[in-house]
Amino acid sequence: MAVTVEPSALRPATTPADQAAPWTLLAFVGLALLLAALLGVDRAILAATVVVNLVFLVFFLRHVAFAAAAVRWAPRDLYESPEVELCYLPTVTVLVACHDEALVADSLVRGMVALHYPRSHLEVLFVDDASTDGTGELLDRLTAGERHMRVLHREPGAGGGKSGALNLAAAQARGEILVVFDADHIPRRDVIARLVRHFQDDRVDAVQGRCVIRNSVESTLTRSIAIDYFSGYLVNEYGRQALFELPAYGGANCAVRASALRELGGWNEDSVTEDTDLTLRIVLRGGRVRYDVTAVDTEEGATTLRRFRTQRYRWARGHQQVWREYRGSVLRSTHLTAWEKVETVMFMLVYHVPAVCALTLGITLLRVGGVGPSISVFEMLPLSALLFAGPFCELAVGLLVGRAPRRAAWSVAWLTPLFFVFMLVCAKAWVDGVLGRPYTWAKTKRSSWSPLHGTSS
Repeated sequence: MAVTVEPSALRPATTPADQAAPWTLLAFVGLALLLAALLGVDRAILAATVVVNLVFLVFFLRHVAFAAAAVRWAPRDLYESPEVELCYLPTVTVLVACHDEALVADSLVRGMVALHYPRSHLEVLFVDDASTDGTGELLDRLTAGERHMRVLHREPGAGGGKSGALNLAAAQARGEILVVFDADHIPRRDVIARLVRHFQDDRVDAVQGRCVIRNSVESTLTRSIAIDYFSGYLVNEYGRQALFELPAYGGANCAVRASALRELGGWNEDSVTEDTDLTLRIVLRGGRVRYDVTAVDTEEGATTLRRFRTQRYRWARGHQQVWREYRGSVLRSTHLTAWEKVETVMFMLVYHVPAVCALTLGITLLRVGGVGPSISVFEMLPLSALLFAGPFCELAVGLLVGRAPRRAAWSVAWLTPLFFVFMLVCAKAWVDGVLGRPYTWAKTKRSSWSPLHGTSS
């Protein structure tokens, strides 16, 4: 059933002002020049090296703690989890924002049809977000005869990107729980039951499931991204849940309580990472996010370096914006303990650390060029070790916990050059953010890779 609707008025009730401004960058440059004038260039670079080492040390310990938690408990939760009994049956609305998704529309609808949840309690809303490739017409045809599915057509120029499309659907949703998938996602049949069971706890406002890259055999890049997802979901996200009960709502294969979302004013249409933004707003209001490692779906990994850069730039730009907007609120929060504030601050800074890594690269290049203090290669080793040891510790544990095939370990080598690309992307995002350069939500292009035929287009 196709329905054409007007843009929704459902927007965040209050959005903190983005505090990015050119003076931020000028302040850093001014501080560097002041230190150079007071201490001399050599001592200033040495001081910067010490500070960077301390930052890396703190994040290294965080990586190790998450890896230890994953080794200890994740295999039990992942492989010894019993079947979910459908004894708690809230009404559920699945939301999927679709912009030019003709390549994946068929697999998307088939995945939604296969969901194992009572049809009397399930509603699926697809939002054709002003597509120009026939996505809307294709969704209309594919969902014809599915009484629990509707296609909403969003007019061109409505704005807000994915957040705007989701807000449009949320305004019409009948479910008590809203479950969100991206258009390239194919969930396991029991995902909804595994996600919604956590809402029996009244404190829980959102739940995140685990995403797996399904086209990992398509290229070296997608294999590397698949390994990165092992680390991100089986170690990092799991560690935040196990140690702090502060996992992140990830924006896809996730669920949110409809009443809580409406109280918060919906998804933030001014953010390009609406998921991270919503995570912070939930915990700042006293709610909780939960992570379920057994609620699994698959998605496409970026198939080209250009798509990888575009996707990671969006993640970095939005995550860094969240830091600028919510850092003060986190530190002043009465709902978070001191340790929870520390972890939340570190979570908000995770896309700043690669930018700091770019600074260390600059320091190293200065040293190679003969500028800077007389530091030997061996004295620089702690800096290099901390730079890579933490993330690679998580990667190794992710491979072990995820029971990845042996050949996957060789792909770890490709993550080193990929990390250099990532840190430069994060550095550019930071500079663009503090200079206030405009940026809007950008969709990652699909490849339509098929696990049955191994093809893409």
